[in-house]
Amino acid sequence: MRLFRKVLPKELLEPGKKLMHVSDTPESIYPFLEDLIEKVKPNIIVHTGDLADNIKLERKPWLREEYRRAVQRLIGILGRFGALVYLVPGNEDDIEVLRELSPDFILVRPGTVLEIGPFQVALGHRAEDVKDVDADFKLYGHNFKLIERGLNGVLNVNFILLPEGKVIKVNYPQGTNHDRGYRLLRVL
Repeated sequence: MRLFRKVLPKELLEPGKKLMHVSDTPESIYPFLEDLIEKVKPNIIVHTGDLADNIKLERKPWLREEYRRAVQRLIGILGRFGALVYLVPGNEDDIEVLRELSPDFILVRPGTVLEIGPFQVALGHRAEDVKDVDADFKLYGHNFKLIERGLNGVLNVNFILLPEGKVIKVNYPQGTNHDRGYRLLRVL
């Protein structure tokens, strides 16, 4: 599952500052993310939780070592191209593993607001973490909920072009929701 099948908007390939937002990433899309990061060259990457979403660590804690291996692989991909990386732990993440494996990344609590360029950007794992926060952009994942000024990283890979604030959405590869363990696409 490589990116070459997707045609990216020209604006994403042009030089300039870009923030990339992903969430709830199953291992099957790691090669897609690596290609996307290599082609787009975002300056900032925000992952709003569940870094190895296919493992479901919250419900299957005995898979901790498998989770660790998967997260180590993803962290290598996210950090390979020199972007500043923010991680928001999700319900399927082990915070201690994230701290151990990503010392160069910035681990933030859900509800944190960052100043990125001229914008206030709220970060959370769930929509509830950011829905009542005063921010220009609210980045989250976890399910299919939509909120005002929200960018849901489960639905798309979201890019914010800086400093203009234009949002460009790139679809995940076909089968991503299945690999996340979602059997039916429902708006919750």
